[in-house]
Amino acid sequence: MEVLWLVIVVGMLVGYVVLDGFDFGVGVLYLLVARSEDERRTTLASIGPIWSGNEVWLIASGGLLFFAFPRAYAAGFSGFYLALIIVLWLFILRGLALELRSHMAHPIWTGFWDGGFAAASGLLSIVFGAALGNLIRGVPLDSTGYFFTALWTDFTPGPEPGILDWYTVLVALTTTALLALHGAYFLVMKTVGELALRSRRMATRCEWMTVPLFAITAVVTPWVQPVISEAFAARPTGLFFPASAVFALAGALWAHSRGREVVAFACSSVTLISILASAAWGLFPNLLISSGNPAHSLTIYNAAASPHGLSIGLGWFTLGIALVVAYSLFVHRLFWGKVESRPVNGPY
Repeated sequence: MEVLWLVIVVGMLVGYVVLDGFDFGVGVLYLLVARSEDERRTTLASIGPIWSGNEVWLIASGGLLFFAFPRAYAAGFSGFYLALIIVLWLFILRGLALELRSHMAHPIWTGFWDGGFAAASGLLSIVFGAALGNLIRGVPLDSTGYFFTALWTDFTPGPEPGILDWYTVLVALTTTALLALHGAYFLVMKTVGELALRSRRMATRCEWMTVPLFAITAVVTPWVQPVISEAFAARPTGLFFPASAVFALAGALWAHSRGREVVAFACSSVTLISILASAAWGLFPNLLISSGNPAHSLTIYNAAASPHGLSIGLGWFTLGIALVVAYSLFVHRLFWGKVESRPVNGPY
């Protein structure tokens, strides 16, 4: 039952990264690809009907983590308190930018919210990437199962690391590059004219940044966290996931070079799914690895709720996920297709 709930929680997080990842990427590239007022309104309209719905997956993931693995939820949310407060403020800024931008037709007003939207999107990509780096590297859990991590210490991984060190910064940069690439493919797929051409050129530049960062991160990760290489050696069938990530990224580059943007976007989605599946497989059964003493690590077995509670929750989850999937499919199907130029007196 614990393994099933781990699959459920990871699956929800994967859904969030794939769905909200492209609108983070659109935000990262927003000021670079959309130069006129008309292009900026069109760019925002490409994600306008779906960005808030995509975030339902993050809220559901947090709720399921709290339900299934309450000790890991408590330790993570208290240890990363400072980072989570930053995330909260960035979500607020990003939401306000999207909602308030069109309320006043003045260049200072729209410029302020445009900058806020791009900055919040980029910083959220960096923070979420750093969070993934912390989960892989490990945190200073003590014998009670709790920890506190400063924003940074000496920028080196070790028994008492900060949230930011050279490895977590590397993962954050790789994540931001991957999400920017994901967003660029999405923009090419959704827009027309000069905006689509500029997005296509930006996707090519993102590919040049993503490939070396992806390769460096893949090489150093087993060295920073030996548990990962030990897990793949013990369960080699899991090598399917990193292999899938490499082939999917290569497929995205191939499809983009031939103008097949729907295929490129699909391959980009598979790349993100495979990377997160690789991390989950390599860390299994750990949820939070102690950087000081492995005996203090929180696993799916010592952090799980009672078996009776997990069994009861499975029925409610089945009903809830059916509603979330149905709603997501309906919204994305409803707004499928190219986004045309936006009228000045309309939203965004």
